[in-house]
Amino acid sequence: MKLVTFIKNGKTCIGRLNADGHAVQDLSSIIPTQPGDMLAFIRGAGQSLAAATRCEAAWTPIESVQLAAPIIRPSRNIFCVGKNYREHAKEFNASGFDSSAKEVVPERPVIFTKAPSTVIGQGAEIPSYLDYTGSTDYEGELAVVIGLGGRGIAKADAMRHVYGYTIVNDVTARTLQQSHRQWFIGKSIDGFCPMGPALVTADEVPDPAALRLSTRVNGELRQDASVSELIFDIPTLIADISRTMTLEPGDLIATGTCAGVGIGFTPPRFLKPGDVVEVEIQPIGVLRNPVA
Repeated sequence: MKLVTFIKNGKTCIGRLNADGHAVQDLSSIIPTQPGDMLAFIRGAGQSLAAATRCEAAWTPIESVQLAAPIIRPSRNIFCVGKNYREHAKEFNASGFDSSAKEVVPERPVIFTKAPSTVIGQGAEIPSYLDYTGSTDYEGELAVVIGLGGRGIAKADAMRHVYGYTIVNDVTARTLQQSHRQWFIGKSIDGFCPMGPALVTADEVPDPAALRLSTRVNGELRQDASVSELIFDIPTLIADISRTMTLEPGDLIATGTCAGVGIGFTPPRFLKPGDVVEVEIQPIGVLRNPVA
């Protein structure tokens, strides 16, 4: 099922897209006390999904609604993974902006987080003007949405805890990322995590390693890689994070970006006002955001 959060007539609702993505069905009646809360829907697990398949609400043309991020405001920080594609790890190391460690390819997952206030939805403007260093960069990524929470999750059991997948653009102020050593400040500027356009449930993605990630800036292909190229795969990430902390329904894990980011070019090709960034992973869709 392809789930979305949308706004119509000033009301935030959760819904599902039809097969061709041209219409949306309002699922707010399933959780009437929290009609626009995707986290509540996720916590409802199979019961919510079963109710969605029985829903008889009318279908509305997608053009008549405004898509928001599938999870508008995560309940806590977004987990992110740095340097999780070999070629990106190499380009990051060579760029001079990596002040995190000496090794080029990490021996263990590099985990950091982004604040919930970074999240914006489909079509929303990336506020590059908030980056006072003028070094705003893009990072297209596949994000895992946790369904079944838990602590100490075994790698062999990890995929049972996945609710679905969405796309994030881990927008980054590179100069702040470098100068602060740790990445949180450079990664957590308000509006620096576009997310969407949909949340696709795990049953529609039997093999996430077979997915392909691509990023375009103003129509120019910049990033293109298979998710199978991850250094640390999804089960490894879930097992490593949950080894020390409890994962909760609705938690997001951005699995890392591939080669082709702005700092991989000489000179760096940072985002400029007026640029349009599109991150595509099918069957999730295309996350499109202009730069303000």
